[in-house]
Amino acid sequence: MTGVERVRWCLRGLGQLLITAGVVVLLFCVYELKVTNLYTQQQQHQLDKNLTQEWAATPTEPTPHLAAYEDGKGIARIYFPTLGKDQVHVVVEGVSHEDLKKGPGHYPGTDLPGAIGNMVISGHRTTYGAPFNRLDELKVGDSIVVETRAFFYTYRVTGTTVVQPDAVGETDHVPNQPNAKPTQRLLTLTTCNPKYSASTRLVVRALLEVPLAKGPGVVPPALDGG
Repeated sequence: MTGVERVRWCLRGLGQLLITAGVVVLLFCVYELKVTNLYTQQQQHQLDKNLTQEWAATPTEPTPHLAAYEDGKGIARIYFPTLGKDQVHVVVEGVSHEDLKKGPGHYPGTDLPGAIGNMVISGHRTTYGAPFNRLDELKVGDSIVVETRAFFYTYRVTGTTVVQPDAVGETDHVPNQPNAKPTQRLLTLTTCNPKYSASTRLVVRALLEVPLAKGPGVVPPALDGG
């Protein structure tokens, strides 16, 4: 084999290797962006069905801070009306990898909907349904509605910030003030930032505006075009 032939053989082998690598990367991307989304869609459908049945069977709920939930189980629905009517997700209890594959997760130990303190919910931004994909589009004054067994809680966005991944102070009852006594009813949403990266965390903060008891025909203004 001449020197030229060796070069051609090496280039041919390199080309085949690059093609194979490209196919592997493409399949991985399809899995990450498509297959995981289908899995989460199925989980969300079942969780939503379960919530509807449970709430219909027992329409009242305990005092929020006394409620206890099982990891991976649906506990509420969260709506982002300013982002579109389709932006509604079932929130599960827990933020483990398995929990967040089902949908956005309530951070254990943080406060529950309607309670004084800080309710923290985390969610994926690109895979597994990407429930928080458009979180960066929320603006001050936008509404976020959390639906529980007996109430609609409408929160208003008060601001957004970007923090380091290890900024655990966001989960304090008063964000970043671990020894402070809470006096407000807060909602904190967190997700990876920027998209397709986990180098930082995007944080959206909101304050409870009004609780609305559920009943026949009762719809919060934020979900009724108000």
